[in-house]
Amino acid sequence: MASFLCKLGRFSFRKRWFVVVVWTGLLVLAGLLAARAAPAPPNDFSMPGTEAQRASDLLGDGFPGLYADGATARVVFRVEDGKISDPEVRREVEATVRALGADPQVSQATDPFRTGSVSKDGSTAYSQVSYEVSSSHLKDSSRSALLKTVADARSATLTVEAGGNAVSAVTAGGHSKEAIGLAVASVVLVLTFGSLVAAGLPLLTALLGVGTGSCVIKALSAPLGLGTTTTGLATMIGLAVGIDYALFVVSRYRAELARGRDREDAAAHAVGTAGSAVVFAGTTVVIALVGLLVVNIPLLTQMGFAAAGTVVLAVLIALTLIPALLGIAGRRIGPPRPPRRRKGRKAGDGLGVRWARFVVRRPVAVLLTGVAALAAVAVPVASLQLGLPGDASQPVSTTQRRAYDLVTEGFGPGFNGPLTVVVQAAAGGPAKAAAEKTAHQVSGLDDVASVGRPRLSESGDTAVLNVVPASPPGSEQTSDLLNALRDPGLAHTADARILVGGSTAMNADVSQKLSDALLPYLALVVGLAFLLLIAVFRSLLVPLKAALGFLLSVLAGLGAVVAVFQWGWLAQFLGVAQPGPVISMMPIFMVGVVFGLAMDYEVFLVTRMREAYVHGRTPLEAIADGFRHSARVVVAAAVIMISVFAAFMGSDEQMLKTIGFGLAIAVFFDAFVVRMAIVPAVLALLGDRAWRLPRLLDRLVPNLDVEGERLAAATVPAAPAAEEPAAHRDETAEAGRPGPGA
Repeated sequence: MASFLCKLGRFSFRKRWFVVVVWTGLLVLAGLLAARAAPAPPNDFSMPGTEAQRASDLLGDGFPGLYADGATARVVFRVEDGKISDPEVRREVEATVRALGADPQVSQATDPFRTGSVSKDGSTAYSQVSYEVSSSHLKDSSRSALLKTVADARSATLTVEAGGNAVSAVTAGGHSKEAIGLAVASVVLVLTFGSLVAAGLPLLTALLGVGTGSCVIKALSAPLGLGTTTTGLATMIGLAVGIDYALFVVSRYRAELARGRDREDAAAHAVGTAGSAVVFAGTTVVIALVGLLVVNIPLLTQMGFAAAGTVVLAVLIALTLIPALLGIAGRRIGPPRPPRRRKGRKAGDGLGVRWARFVVRRPVAVLLTGVAALAAVAVPVASLQLGLPGDASQPVSTTQRRAYDLVTEGFGPGFNGPLTVVVQAAAGGPAKAAAEKTAHQVSGLDDVASVGRPRLSESGDTAVLNVVPASPPGSEQTSDLLNALRDPGLAHTADARILVGGSTAMNADVSQKLSDALLPYLALVVGLAFLLLIAVFRSLLVPLKAALGFLLSVLAGLGAVVAVFQWGWLAQFLGVAQPGPVISMMPIFMVGVVFGLAMDYEVFLVTRMREAYVHGRTPLEAIADGFRHSARVVVAAAVIMISVFAAFMGSDEQMLKTIGFGLAIAVFFDAFVVRMAIVPAVLALLGDRAWRLPRLLDRLVPNLDVEGERLAAATVPAAPAAEEPAAHRDETAEAGRPGPGA
């Protein structure tokens, strides 16, 4: 592996302009294809295998056009004094309804006085606005017209608010969060390299990779049916790994220059060694993202494959374009400046080395402290509740949240999440009698506020009932009612086939499906990565330690999410509008993304330790050597990632805020507690045993030569300055001897 990559790096360095032209051409070609591509289709929110999806499909067949997937809005009217039916107020409401229905994309805007959508006390009414297109295809002009109509209808006597997926406008400044992340990344890279040119390479190549990947995704959207949000995860992950991988290769190149190699040899050796780590780190990320296929949710599968494609691009760019640009940059990118020697310290005594020595002197104390801290933070996971965000999770300053509250006050909390019950006669005959019997049975269940009159399809073989719970969506009582409606005994009593759908039921089914898929997904990605890491490190204990450390960091991250977003700790400080269930996709999303990044840091840090061990260092010397060369890079990469993810906490959207906080805190735990503290402590305790492989496996596992041992004879010997002073090595070894198990 290392020999092949070394040759690839040398070729790219020598044929630098050819490589740059090829990558530039690919970007231009992808851009042209994207410009000519048909618009992306709406996101596929289907959930195969769920009862709610089967109910939706049945409604689509029996009531074509009535239960479409178009965007909807609920416009709520309320008067504080008087009645909504007062003549003057009624005229204002009817005029607003006509204005709502005038938009070309609106298929229907219901009149609340004709549909009976008026509260019992007469203070509140609502109009249901249905659109011909999905929310993702709704024009900005239609959203703006809706909000303007609502604003114009407000008066001193009439309160008007709107909720629903048609109201949620496209986030203003859609790229502002990426811009914040890139700004932080620029500062960190300049501080890491001390050079604007060296700092600019990772940013330039990451943007090129993300740009190419985004254009390819857009070009393939129509033929492959990729949804409009597919590029979201691809952009975030592409930026993350693109900067990481380029950062690692450029850092290794500068280190090789410092060892006395010429620029071509330094670039070739950097790709041969650091590039090997990039290949395997990228492979673990791809495994985690492609593994989303096991969840069997089309939208997640599309996002996972698209993001995996950008990771592959990031790896290829790091192996080819980076050495080419290093050749073009020439002397403008040189070796790092030697650290200043302070009194009482030898050259090379950086903060990373000093920390490594502290850990290997006290491995048990560091290990127990790190594990105990993460375990304490993970405790809230035991009370994790999952759900999907709705208007209730919006800030109170938004019209969606105010509309939600008005409906709750006027009609009851369950009116915001009705259950749609689809009834078919068991014998396939007319459904009217079965529907009436079902309605009678349902009205006697606990927590039922009201049951609507059955509505029959044109063929008469399907009926639909609207069941309003007495409790709010997502509550335990509503969940119990959903289970009661799905009880086989109810269908047997009514002699009918009964399916329960609607947004509340779909949210519950999605949450359950994601919960059920979490363990298989975790087993798949961790199992495959474990096998891969055995080949990388030629060890069983190091991959096992990596997997267990990852589980610790993910559990701690989820615990922090539960404490903040479900329990409400620090909610005001972090801008959490309404504590409640954690979004359903958060655990599996966090597992996939954090696993990939965690394995990045693991491979980057531990391969340098194994490289030192393979070249003759003792286990404790190897730990210090790994920190000397990689700790600064790993810290820089982690700070960049944390900043990128934390930038999303400024969003008003609860989902984005939750994802940003969860990923930022999980990366913090993994990079600074697991990889920087627990990993060296465990390796210090294991000693030589960490790097051993049983004889049978040693014969079966291919030698991938990630450390570049075979490159030693083919490259210029390192200058003496590259070696750590003997006194330095002795001091490191001496520092570790008192540690237990060392």
